[in-house]
Amino acid sequence: MSLYPSLEDMKVDKFIQAQNTPTASPSKALALPDPAHCLSTPAHHESKVEEIGTGTSGGLYPELSEFMGLNLSTDALQTLSTTVPEQSSGALSVHSSGMNWAAAPITGSDLGVKRAEIRQGVREVVLCKDMDGKIGLRLKAIDNGVFVQLVQANTAASLGGLRFGDQILQINGESCAGWTSDRAHKALKNANPERITIAVRDRPLERTVTLHKDMSGQLGFIFKKGRITSIVKDSSAARNGLLTDQQICEINGQNVIGLKDSQVLDILNSSGRVVTVTVMPVVIFEHMMKRMCSSIVKSLMDHSIPEV
Repeated sequence: MSLYPSLEDMKVDKFIQAQNTPTASPSKALALPDPAHCLSTPAHHESKVEEIGTGTSGGLYPELSEFMGLNLSTDALQTLSTTVPEQSSGALSVHSSGMNWAAAPITGSDLGVKRAEIRQGVREVVLCKDMDGKIGLRLKAIDNGVFVQLVQANTAASLGGLRFGDQILQINGESCAGWTSDRAHKALKNANPERITIAVRDRPLERTVTLHKDMSGQLGFIFKKGRITSIVKDSSAARNGLLTDQQICEINGQNVIGLKDSQVLDILNSSGRVVTVTVMPVVIFEHMMKRMCSSIVKSLMDHSIPEV
């Protein structure tokens, strides 16, 4: 069973499979007419051809460029048609050690999807403090777990790949389960400045949704103060299950928490046709950001584009 980054990927993959699959099996194929008979009755032959065709284009299927509002160029259509594998699955494989999907006929190897990926499992991050004894990290205790509340730009935490919403499982081999925020910060403060080992689970309270812009460049959702308030009917946002009352945390892997709506909109507009949005339920987001000064978030939060 193939996994897809978006519903559009799944539908287009099925669409291409249908276009590349014969409409009848060899055992049930119609017998070819006698060539002599065809030459003697051209008018009759032409009428049969017209009956087989469906629509003005003479094809059995609608044009892919008109499918689900996707604006696919001629080159893209040709690429899709010529790169479909012959096996029955028809799915285009994307081979990557970190990917958790197997087929992406229109998303392909989009960098935004890679940057936004929430990897399953646990990873280890090793940090060292700067000259001021800081690593650029602020933590928050939620439901007996410890989570990253703030990552400062150009710090050890940022360079180590930590992100808002990551869960800290261990600090220097000691489990953080049940810790308070103060205890977690104290453990970091007292740690060896040359080596701090942290066990991390990627953003377990967040999820990513990959969307595709329509022909007018719209994704199909409305937001205010970073919170999704409305979903447009029959849009990519609606098709891919984006929900209201979700806080936008990242766009194509870039943290947007603390940015103005106009800045977030600029990032969306400047993005390509594939946009991956990382969201968190508002009720959890507000709890995580409780007692966090908005000016600190705006001025200190790392909004850089992560490397892949």
